[in-house]
Amino acid sequence: MRPYLCLSLLLGLTGCTSVSMNSYLDAAYKSYSEGDCNNALLQISQAERKSRARPWLQPEMSMLRGQCLEQQQLYADAAQTYRFIQTRYPASEYAYRAQARLDTLRQMGLDGTAAVATPQPVRSLPQR
Repeated sequence: MRPYLCLSLLLGLTGCTSVSMNSYLDAAYKSYSEGDCNNALLQISQAERKSRARPWLQPEMSMLRGQCLEQQQLYADAAQTYRFIQTRYPASEYAYRAQARLDTLRQMGLDGTAAVATPQPVRSLPQR
């Protein structure tokens, strides 16, 4: 009887973790739709902490993070987030969405690649 009790308690706790992670993700979407990206990013971070055992949710959370970064006009950070999705989850639906966002940022000149400085060799000044 005792092993069954322990097993049911363990399964119950697993379900609670899943429910709380889903509530954080739902709250993040709600905050994003209301335009409150600071709270959305906080909710995403909390959902990520709960979802370590569910890596298939990471592309969705990263996509929402990138959209919030765009809304906060942090375009280079958003582009990096979209590149992360493409690199880490190339076969996911979110990789295609990330590519579309990168294309849009590139067309607007906001993808962060134009701001990269190119190193130049140092010229020596003529001796007097």
